[in-house]
Amino acid sequence: MQTMDSLAAVGGDALAPGAMSSPAARRNAEPILGVLKAHMPKEGRVLEVAAGSGEHALIFARALPGLTWTPSDPSPEARDSIEAWRRDGPPNLRPAFLLDAADPTTWPDTAQDAVYCANMTHISPWSATEGLMVLAGRLLRRPGGLLALYGPYREADVPLSPSNAAFDESLKARNPDWGLRDREAVDDLARSQGLVATRRVQMPANNLMLLFRRA
Repeated sequence: MQTMDSLAAVGGDALAPGAMSSPAARRNAEPILGVLKAHMPKEGRVLEVAAGSGEHALIFARALPGLTWTPSDPSPEARDSIEAWRRDGPPNLRPAFLLDAADPTTWPDTAQDAVYCANMTHISPWSATEGLMVLAGRLLRRPGGLLALYGPYREADVPLSPSNAAFDESLKARNPDWGLRDREAVDDLARSQGLVATRRVQMPANNLMLLFRRA
């Protein structure tokens, strides 16, 4: 696996015009990539929902050259940042496009081998998580198609860490429709779309990777 130093060196010391940089994305890229390498197909199409700054898209496309990686985001600023990172990226990193998980009129209809989404479910209304599951259910048409979610979640049998509890309160203070989601509710949504929870991976900083497969 690449070292964190090589993962961080995605754009040199100076950011390209329009590029945004997220320290959290730099920190969590290596552990997320470890999970993706173990469970993503060797070849195929991947849709990234809520790609944000685009740093993950660049890092993962470089590390997984057999995958055609297509990032998306509803924010014009985020899409500009993704494109700024993509200028020096590999050929398997496709242009970013507008996709709002809560708005089906923005959804693509091209079948995917995997869907990846990080840090969206808690910083968006519940309708976005509902939409994400319907979208993944439509696009992951082959048995074994993978939906990979990363972020913090509430779990009935796991005490909420003080840092996640404070984070949840701060999110709800910013927007009452935001907040950490119950993992069981997310699992139920996925199941309603023919996606079965197959793996829970504990990640640094009290985050989880949740993996679902097309039944």
